[in-house]
Amino acid sequence: MSPALDAQHAAAHASAHASAQDIDVRAITEEEIPVWLRALDVGFLRAPQSLSEEELKDRSSHIVPSRALGAFDGDRCVGTFRSFAQELTAVGGRTVPADAISNVTVTATHRRRGILSRMMATDLTAAKERGDVVATLIAAEYPIYGRYGFGPATWSTEWTIDVPRTGLDRRWSGPADGGRIDLVDAADVRKLGPELHERLRRAQPGAVSRDERWWRINTGDLRLGSGWTEPFYAVYRSAAGEVDGIVSYECDDNWHDKQPHDTADVNWLITTTPAAERALWQYLCSIDWITKVKSGWRAPDDLLPLFLPDPRGARITAQADWMWVRILDVVRALEARSYTGTGTLVLDVVDRDGLAGGRYRLDAGPDGASCVPTSEGADLVLEAADLAVLWLGDESAVRLAALGRVREQRKGAASVADALLRTSRRPWCPDIF
Repeated sequence: MSPALDAQHAAAHASAHASAQDIDVRAITEEEIPVWLRALDVGFLRAPQSLSEEELKDRSSHIVPSRALGAFDGDRCVGTFRSFAQELTAVGGRTVPADAISNVTVTATHRRRGILSRMMATDLTAAKERGDVVATLIAAEYPIYGRYGFGPATWSTEWTIDVPRTGLDRRWSGPADGGRIDLVDAADVRKLGPELHERLRRAQPGAVSRDERWWRINTGDLRLGSGWTEPFYAVYRSAAGEVDGIVSYECDDNWHDKQPHDTADVNWLITTTPAAERALWQYLCSIDWITKVKSGWRAPDDLLPLFLPDPRGARITAQADWMWVRILDVVRALEARSYTGTGTLVLDVVDRDGLAGGRYRLDAGPDGASCVPTSEGADLVLEAADLAVLWLGDESAVRLAALGRVREQRKGAASVADALLRTSRRPWCPDIF
């Protein structure tokens, strides 16, 4: 590089550095919520909305200003970041307090200035001090959050069911197990859904808590903006009268050549028993005129295809990482989950942000686990992000070792980790937040 170009490059770097330091990253005030919401729309490439007084009141009601960060270039908000309290179910059914992160944006004119890094560091430090065991988020893009210690801990899969190919009996008229399916309205769902979801999330590793607002939004009781379409709701009740499943779905109107080609599009389906799950899928596939069913986001090892006489009738149409987890407290995270095997592991956790790094001895078995800091020699060396994907049981330490992401210091330690940490069913997060 010539001296002139080198000088120009240095000047530009100094200017960018100076402007980055001029940006103020801080918690917003209640009065700044409208400006913050406008920046959120801009960051997500949505046309900035003029909110009605009622909409502004509602959107403000679930924003805790002390946990909503804004990046300000003068008076203009150019970055947004929000977190809220959440419970996450660990393997075995115990829940841990989580710092749920959402609404993360940086305006296109202010990228590559360290704004996200500053907002993330501020939030995670506060979460650690608050006593949260993990942080969670749904990543819009894959490459962003690994550098902050997050790892993809759950994945999701979407199937499209070609109903005529399934082999299901189109004359099906209801469950053969003594249960029944009824169509209900939104008010019924708001009454029955929360208790059903509580039962589901207490048994499903990776599931998270839902508040009343979730049920109001997803049943149309609280409508944000335009575009709400009233769905159908079907409830499965067992022979004992227990509500064990609910599905929300929409149907299109697609006829050609005097033949129906309608699609049932599932918004969400939650169940607490395989019988309820089987019955609701068969119900959807038995509706007259429906030739396709889109499953919505399901667990990657969902039973859905195997409920069908011909599993090829369900085709995977999307599969992706879903909830990302960041371990903040290694001891409490590892002690919170259950273990079917018995063993000891010394983990050397590398955390560049200093939130969860250190060496820990895990002694685990079916009766519980103890995790303590130690100076013993490590069995495995791994990044905090990789510990997160192992913690919920979805990933294999042997696979990560093959990829060079886990380093064995003791031969066979990765296999020991798999025997302790992997689960028979994959974790699943039914929610987006």
